[in-house]
Amino acid sequence: MVALIWPPAKRRAADLIEVHNISKTYGTHYAVKNATFSVGKGEIVGFLGRNGAGKTTTMNIITGYISSTAGSVSVGGYDILKNPIEAKRKIGYLPEHPPLYHEMTVEEYLTFGCKLKSVPKSKIKSTIEMAMEKTKINDVKGRLVGNLSKGYKQRVGLSGALCGSPEVLILDEPTVGLDPKQIIEIRNAIKTLGKEHTVILSSHILHEVADICEKVIIINKGEIVAQDMLENLTSKVGDKRRVMARLVCEKKAGQKLLNGIEAAEYVEFLGSKEPGTCDYVVESTNGDVRADIFHAAAQAGITLLALKSMAVTLEDIFIQLTSENEEVAV
Repeated sequence: MVALIWPPAKRRAADLIEVHNISKTYGTHYAVKNATFSVGKGEIVGFLGRNGAGKTTTMNIITGYISSTAGSVSVGGYDILKNPIEAKRKIGYLPEHPPLYHEMTVEEYLTFGCKLKSVPKSKIKSTIEMAMEKTKINDVKGRLVGNLSKGYKQRVGLSGALCGSPEVLILDEPTVGLDPKQIIEIRNAIKTLGKEHTVILSSHILHEVADICEKVIIINKGEIVAQDMLENLTSKVGDKRRVMARLVCEKKAGQKLLNGIEAAEYVEFLGSKEPGTCDYVVESTNGDVRADIFHAAAQAGITLLALKSMAVTLEDIFIQLTSENEEVAV
Protein backbone atom coordinates (compact mmCIF):
# COMPACT_ATOMS: atom_id res chain seq x y z
CA MET A 1 0.00 0.00 0.00
CA VAL A 2 1.27 3.48 -0.84
CA ALA A 3 2.50 5.53 2.11
CA LEU A 4 0.25 8.37 3.16
CA ILE A 5 2.00 11.58 4.06
CA TRP A 6 0.54 14.56 5.88
CA PRO A 7 2.75 17.60 6.55
CA PRO A 8 2.88 18.99 10.10
CA ALA A 9 0.20 21.50 11.01
CA LYS A 10 0.93 25.09 10.08
CA ARG A 11 0.26 27.78 12.63
CA ARG A 12 -2.75 29.96 11.92
CA ALA A 13 -3.67 33.25 13.53
CA ALA A 14 -6.94 31.77 14.82
CA ASP A 15 -5.37 28.66 16.44
CA LEU A 16 -6.55 28.34 20.02
CA ILE A 17 -4.54 25.20 20.82
CA GLU A 18 -1.01 24.67 19.52
CA VAL A 19 0.74 21.37 20.15
CA HIS A 20 4.32 21.51 18.93
CA ASN A 21 6.56 18.46 18.67
CA ILE A 22 5.53 16.91 21.99
CA SER A 23 6.88 13.57 23.14
CA LYS A 24 6.22 11.51 26.25
CA THR A 25 8.53 8.67 27.16
CA TYR A 26 8.41 6.02 29.84
CA GLY A 27 11.89 4.57 29.92
CA THR A 28 12.65 3.76 26.29
CA HIS A 29 8.98 3.56 25.29
CA TYR A 30 7.36 6.48 23.45
CA ALA A 31 3.73 6.95 24.47
CA VAL A 32 3.67 10.03 22.21
CA LYS A 33 6.36 10.90 19.69
CA ASN A 34 6.95 14.30 18.04
CA ALA A 35 3.23 15.10 17.84
CA THR A 36 2.36 18.41 16.21
CA PHE A 37 -1.13 19.71 15.50
CA SER A 38 -3.34 22.73 16.03
CA VAL A 39 -7.00 23.37 16.77
CA GLY A 40 -8.66 26.56 15.59
CA LYS A 41 -11.11 28.64 17.56
CA GLY A 42 -14.65 27.27 17.23
CA GLU A 43 -13.63 23.91 15.74
CA ILE A 44 -15.07 20.55 16.81
CA VAL A 45 -12.23 18.05 16.39
CA GLY A 46 -12.33 14.27 16.62
CA PHE A 47 -9.17 12.76 18.12
CA LEU A 48 -8.89 9.12 17.06
CA GLY A 49 -6.56 6.22 17.58
CA ARG A 50 -6.47 2.57 18.55
CA ASN A 51 -6.22 1.51 22.20
CA GLY A 52 -2.76 2.46 23.44
CA ALA A 53 -2.11 4.80 20.50
CA GLY A 54 -1.47 7.80 22.78
CA LYS A 55 -4.84 9.62 22.74
CA THR A 56 -5.37 9.94 26.47
CA THR A 57 -1.69 10.72 27.10
CA THR A 58 -1.84 13.55 24.56
CA MET A 59 -5.07 14.93 26.05
CA ASN A 60 -3.58 14.79 29.55
CA ILE A 61 -0.56 16.74 28.31
CA ILE A 62 -2.77 19.41 26.72
CA THR A 63 -4.70 19.84 29.98
CA GLY A 64 -1.52 19.98 32.05
CA TYR A 65 -2.48 16.87 33.99
CA ILE A 66 0.89 15.38 33.05
CA SER A 67 3.92 17.06 31.50
CA SER A 68 5.54 16.14 28.22
CA THR A 69 9.11 14.88 27.99
CA ALA A 70 9.75 17.29 25.13
CA GLY A 71 7.87 19.86 23.07
CA SER A 72 5.34 22.52 24.05
CA VAL A 73 1.60 23.13 24.32
CA SER A 74 -0.10 26.51 24.36
CA VAL A 75 -3.78 27.25 24.95
CA GLY A 76 -5.03 30.70 24.01
CA GLY A 77 -1.44 31.88 23.75
CA TYR A 78 -0.43 30.59 27.22
CA ASP A 79 2.16 27.84 27.61
CA ILE A 80 0.66 25.02 29.69
CA LEU A 81 3.88 24.63 31.72
CA LYS A 82 5.09 28.24 31.93
CA ASN A 83 1.65 29.78 32.55
CA PRO A 84 -0.41 26.86 33.87
CA ILE A 85 -3.08 28.87 35.70
CA GLU A 86 -3.88 31.11 32.72
CA ALA A 87 -3.86 28.17 30.29
CA LYS A 88 -5.99 25.88 32.47
CA ARG A 89 -8.62 28.59 32.97
CA LYS A 90 -9.37 28.20 29.27
CA ILE A 91 -9.86 24.41 29.51
CA GLY A 92 -12.79 22.27 30.62
CA TYR A 93 -11.79 18.60 30.84
CA LEU A 94 -14.03 15.54 31.00
CA PRO A 95 -11.86 12.43 31.44
CA GLU A 96 -13.15 8.98 30.54
CA HIS A 97 -14.00 8.40 34.20
CA PRO A 98 -15.24 11.72 35.61
CA PRO A 99 -13.82 12.52 39.08
CA LEU A 100 -17.18 12.82 40.82
CA TYR A 101 -17.83 13.01 44.59
CA HIS A 102 -20.73 10.65 45.18
CA GLU A 103 -21.51 11.97 48.66
CA MET A 104 -22.22 15.47 47.29
CA THR A 105 -25.42 16.68 45.67
CA VAL A 106 -25.12 17.80 42.04
CA GLU A 107 -25.37 21.44 43.09
CA GLU A 108 -22.73 21.00 45.81
CA TYR A 109 -20.38 19.30 43.37
CA LEU A 110 -20.70 22.09 40.80
CA THR A 111 -20.26 24.74 43.51
CA PHE A 112 -17.07 22.97 44.56
CA GLY A 113 -15.92 22.90 40.93
CA CYS A 114 -16.56 26.63 40.52
CA LYS A 115 -14.50 27.40 43.63
CA LEU A 116 -11.62 25.27 42.34
CA LYS A 117 -11.71 27.27 39.11
CA SER A 118 -11.75 30.59 41.01
CA VAL A 119 -15.17 31.64 39.72
CA PRO A 120 -16.11 34.87 41.57
CA LYS A 121 -18.55 34.20 44.40
CA SER A 122 -21.10 36.54 42.85
CA LYS A 123 -21.11 34.47 39.62
CA ILE A 124 -21.15 30.94 41.05
CA LYS A 125 -24.96 30.61 41.07
CA SER A 126 -25.40 31.85 37.49
CA THR A 127 -22.46 29.70 36.30
CA ILE A 128 -24.01 26.57 37.82
CA GLU A 129 -27.43 27.35 36.37
CA MET A 130 -25.88 27.86 32.94
CA ALA A 131 -23.96 24.57 33.13
CA MET A 132 -27.00 22.60 34.31
CA GLU A 133 -29.20 24.12 31.63
CA LYS A 134 -26.75 23.24 28.85
CA THR A 135 -26.51 19.63 30.00
CA LYS A 136 -30.18 19.25 31.02
CA ILE A 137 -29.63 18.22 34.65
CA ASN A 138 -31.70 20.89 36.44
CA ASP A 139 -34.16 18.21 37.59
CA VAL A 140 -31.49 16.35 39.63
CA LYS A 141 -29.56 19.27 41.14
CA GLY A 142 -30.61 18.33 44.70
CA ARG A 143 -29.85 14.61 44.38
CA LEU A 144 -26.70 12.83 45.53
CA VAL A 145 -24.32 12.20 42.64
CA GLY A 146 -23.84 8.61 43.79
CA ASN A 147 -27.54 7.86 43.33
CA LEU A 148 -27.65 8.97 39.69
CA SER A 149 -27.60 6.77 36.60
CA LYS A 150 -24.38 6.56 34.58
CA GLY A 151 -25.89 8.82 31.92
CA TYR A 152 -26.68 11.52 34.46
CA LYS A 153 -23.25 11.13 36.09
CA GLN A 154 -21.65 11.71 32.70
CA ARG A 155 -23.72 14.85 32.25
CA VAL A 156 -22.75 16.05 35.74
CA GLY A 157 -19.10 15.56 34.74
CA LEU A 158 -19.74 17.56 31.57
CA SER A 159 -21.38 20.30 33.66
CA GLY A 160 -18.28 20.37 35.86
CA ALA A 161 -16.12 20.84 32.78
CA LEU A 162 -18.27 23.84 31.84
CA CYS A 163 -17.74 25.59 35.17
CA GLY A 164 -15.64 28.69 34.64
CA SER A 165 -16.93 29.13 31.06
CA PRO A 166 -13.80 27.65 29.39
CA GLU A 167 -13.11 28.35 25.73
CA VAL A 168 -11.94 24.75 25.19
CA LEU A 169 -13.70 21.50 26.08
CA ILE A 170 -11.62 18.31 26.00
CA LEU A 171 -13.82 15.21 26.18
CA ASP A 172 -12.25 11.77 26.52
CA GLU A 173 -14.69 8.99 25.53
CA PRO A 174 -17.75 10.91 26.82
CA THR A 175 -20.27 8.22 25.77
CA VAL A 176 -18.42 5.10 26.92
CA GLY A 177 -20.66 2.69 28.83
CA LEU A 178 -23.88 4.55 28.08
CA ASP A 179 -27.04 3.03 26.62
CA PRO A 180 -28.27 4.16 23.15
CA LYS A 181 -30.67 6.78 24.57
CA GLN A 182 -27.99 8.24 26.84
CA ILE A 183 -25.49 8.30 23.94
CA ILE A 184 -27.91 10.35 21.84
CA GLU A 185 -28.48 12.77 24.75
CA ILE A 186 -24.74 13.33 25.31
CA ARG A 187 -24.12 13.60 21.56
CA ASN A 188 -26.79 16.29 21.23
CA ALA A 189 -25.35 18.14 24.22
CA ILE A 190 -21.88 18.14 22.61
CA LYS A 191 -23.30 19.45 19.32
CA THR A 192 -24.95 22.30 21.20
CA LEU A 193 -21.80 23.08 23.18
CA GLY A 194 -19.79 23.12 19.95
CA LYS A 195 -21.62 26.29 18.96
CA GLU A 196 -19.98 28.20 21.82
CA HIS A 197 -16.80 26.27 22.62
CA THR A 198 -13.85 24.72 20.84
CA VAL A 199 -14.18 20.95 21.36
CA ILE A 200 -11.69 18.08 21.18
CA LEU A 201 -13.55 14.77 21.30
CA SER A 202 -11.97 11.35 21.69
CA SER A 203 -14.23 8.40 20.87
CA HIS A 204 -14.11 4.79 19.67
CA ILE A 205 -17.50 5.23 18.02
CA LEU A 206 -16.39 6.42 14.60
CA HIS A 207 -19.84 7.22 13.18
CA GLU A 208 -20.36 9.39 16.26
CA VAL A 209 -17.22 11.38 15.45
CA ALA A 210 -18.28 11.67 11.80
CA ASP A 211 -21.68 12.96 12.93
CA ILE A 212 -20.35 15.53 15.41
CA CYS A 213 -16.91 16.62 14.22
CA GLU A 214 -15.82 18.70 11.24
CA LYS A 215 -12.09 17.97 11.61
CA VAL A 216 -10.25 14.76 12.51
CA ILE A 217 -6.81 14.09 14.00
CA ILE A 218 -5.61 10.47 13.94
CA ILE A 219 -2.77 9.17 16.11
CA ASN A 220 -1.11 5.79 15.58
CA LYS A 221 1.61 4.33 17.81
CA GLY A 222 2.16 7.74 19.37
CA GLU A 223 2.56 9.62 16.09
CA ILE A 224 0.09 11.89 14.31
CA VAL A 225 -0.67 10.28 10.95
CA ALA A 226 -3.46 12.57 9.72
CA GLN A 227 -5.12 15.87 10.54
CA ASP A 228 -7.57 17.60 8.25
CA MET A 229 -11.20 18.41 7.64
CA LEU A 230 -13.17 15.18 7.35
CA GLU A 231 -14.20 15.86 3.76
CA ASN A 232 -10.56 16.43 2.78
CA LEU A 233 -9.44 13.20 4.45
CA THR A 234 -12.08 11.34 2.47
CA SER A 235 -10.68 12.61 -0.81
CA LYS A 236 -7.05 11.95 0.19
CA VAL A 237 -7.58 8.42 1.44
CA GLY A 238 -10.37 7.54 -0.92
CA ASP A 239 -8.27 6.05 -3.70
CA LYS A 240 -10.65 3.08 -3.81
CA ARG A 241 -14.04 3.20 -5.51
CA ARG A 242 -16.76 1.19 -3.77
CA VAL A 243 -19.99 0.11 -5.41
CA MET A 244 -23.00 -1.77 -4.05
CA ALA A 245 -24.65 -4.13 -6.54
CA ARG A 246 -27.96 -5.97 -6.00
CA LEU A 247 -28.37 -8.99 -8.27
CA VAL A 248 -31.25 -11.43 -8.74
CA CYS A 249 -29.28 -14.66 -8.36
CA GLU A 250 -27.85 -17.15 -5.93
CA LYS A 251 -24.87 -16.15 -3.79
CA LYS A 252 -22.25 -18.22 -5.64
CA ALA A 253 -23.44 -17.10 -9.09
CA GLY A 254 -23.21 -13.44 -8.15
CA GLN A 255 -19.80 -13.89 -6.52
CA LYS A 256 -18.46 -15.63 -9.61
CA LEU A 257 -19.87 -12.94 -11.92
CA LEU A 258 -18.32 -10.04 -9.99
CA ASN A 259 -15.00 -11.78 -9.38
CA GLY A 260 -14.75 -12.19 -13.13
CA ILE A 261 -14.69 -8.43 -13.71
CA GLU A 262 -11.08 -7.43 -14.35
CA ALA A 263 -11.25 -4.09 -12.53
CA ALA A 264 -12.87 -5.61 -9.42
CA GLU A 265 -10.13 -6.03 -6.82
CA TYR A 266 -12.36 -7.07 -3.94
CA VAL A 267 -15.88 -8.51 -3.76
CA GLU A 268 -17.83 -9.07 -0.55
CA PHE A 269 -21.27 -10.60 -0.06
CA LEU A 270 -23.46 -8.31 2.09
CA GLY A 271 -26.53 -10.50 2.44
CA SER A 272 -30.03 -10.50 0.98
CA LYS A 273 -32.35 -7.50 1.48
CA GLU A 274 -35.05 -8.67 -0.96
CA PRO A 275 -36.34 -12.21 -1.71
CA GLY A 276 -34.22 -13.92 -4.37
CA THR A 277 -31.54 -11.21 -4.42
CA CYS A 278 -27.95 -10.87 -3.25
CA ASP A 279 -26.11 -7.65 -2.33
CA TYR A 280 -22.37 -7.26 -2.90
CA VAL A 281 -19.79 -4.54 -2.36
CA VAL A 282 -17.20 -4.24 -5.13
CA GLU A 283 -13.95 -2.31 -4.66
CA SER A 284 -11.61 -1.02 -7.35
CA THR A 285 -8.71 1.41 -7.65
CA ASN A 286 -9.07 1.44 -11.44
CA GLY A 287 -11.96 3.84 -11.77
CA ASP A 288 -15.73 3.39 -11.77
CA VAL A 289 -16.75 -0.26 -12.27
CA ARG A 290 -20.52 0.32 -12.50
CA ALA A 291 -20.57 0.04 -16.31
CA ASP A 292 -18.51 -3.17 -16.13
CA ILE A 293 -20.97 -4.67 -13.63
CA PHE A 294 -23.94 -3.66 -15.78
CA HIS A 295 -22.51 -5.25 -18.95
CA ALA A 296 -21.34 -8.40 -17.14
CA ALA A 297 -24.78 -8.94 -15.61
CA ALA A 298 -26.51 -8.37 -18.99
CA GLN A 299 -24.23 -10.85 -20.75
CA ALA A 300 -24.81 -13.47 -18.04
CA GLY A 301 -28.59 -12.97 -18.15
CA ILE A 302 -28.65 -11.89 -14.49
CA THR A 303 -31.02 -9.09 -13.51
CA LEU A 304 -29.35 -6.07 -11.91
CA LEU A 305 -31.80 -4.40 -9.51
CA ALA A 306 -29.57 -1.77 -7.90
CA LEU A 307 -26.16 -0.23 -8.47
CA LYS A 308 -24.83 2.72 -6.46
CA SER A 309 -21.56 4.26 -5.36
CA MET A 310 -20.62 3.98 -1.68
CA ALA A 311 -18.84 6.89 -0.03
CA VAL A 312 -15.56 6.31 1.80
CA THR A 313 -16.37 6.29 5.52
CA LEU A 314 -14.38 7.46 8.51
CA GLU A 315 -14.04 3.79 9.43
CA ASP A 316 -12.33 3.12 6.07
CA ILE A 317 -9.95 6.04 6.67
CA PHE A 318 -9.18 4.95 10.23
CA ILE A 319 -8.46 1.33 9.29
CA GLN A 320 -6.24 2.36 6.39
CA LEU A 321 -4.19 4.80 8.46
CA THR A 322 -3.79 2.60 11.53
CA SER A 323 -3.28 -0.76 9.86
CA GLU A 324 -0.38 -2.74 11.29
CA ASN A 325 0.92 -3.32 7.76
CA GLU A 326 0.57 0.28 6.65
CA GLU A 327 3.54 2.46 5.90
CA VAL A 328 2.71 5.88 7.26
CA ALA A 329 5.02 8.87 7.17
CA VAL A 330 4.42 12.07 9.08
